[in-house]
Amino acid sequence: MASSRVLLFAMIVGVATQAQAQSPTYGLGRTPTPEELRAWDISISPDGHELPPGQGTAKDGAKLYVSKGCAGCHGAGGYGGRAPVLIKPDNMPAANIAPGAVAPEHAGMRMAMGGHIMATHSPFAPTIWDYISRGMPLNREGTLKPDEVYSLTAFLLFKNGVIKDEDQVLDQQSLPKVQMPNAKGWVSPPPDWKRGPRLQGYPY
Repeated sequence: MASSRVLLFAMIVGVATQAQAQSPTYGLGRTPTPEELRAWDISISPDGHELPPGQGTAKDGAKLYVSKGCAGCHGAGGYGGRAPVLIKPDNMPAANIAPGAVAPEHAGMRMAMGGHIMATHSPFAPTIWDYISRGMPLNREGTLKPDEVYSLTAFLLFKNGVIKDEDQVLDQQSLPKVQMPNAKGWVSPPPDWKRGPRLQGYPY
């Protein structure tokens, strides 16, 4: 009885293999070119090794925040819009609100991670650059130039008190050296960052 089952299984596998070998390919798909692969491989590791050339300051970022329409979703002051809070207002409540909840005194403000702000909650400054570059502006993702991303990153870091000088130039060398307030709150460096899951608890 057992040998009959083995024989039947072998016959099924043989027929399936033969059918697969004879099935048409339909001529779909092609191997991506090296240029296409480079265009798609845009993720930036936490240590910033893949950051592109470019530079920006918070002063430049303030202008871009307006001209690129960031205020339309995040609010003119970086808070109060329908998108996550980017700049902590002076009267923001302590970070003890349940994730996703809205504090009554901040109606319409989406609280990210119970009050945590990306520019202070992220353990690595290049992670902010990576998110802005790949995910902003909404519906026009990937259209920002490296200089613009450096400037917007500097703007958020400056407005949240992470860097102290609005004229400080951030580039591929200086950005990874920015000391983040929450650097010790995470495993550093995260293992296998490209193939593994995003940092647990990080909403971006």
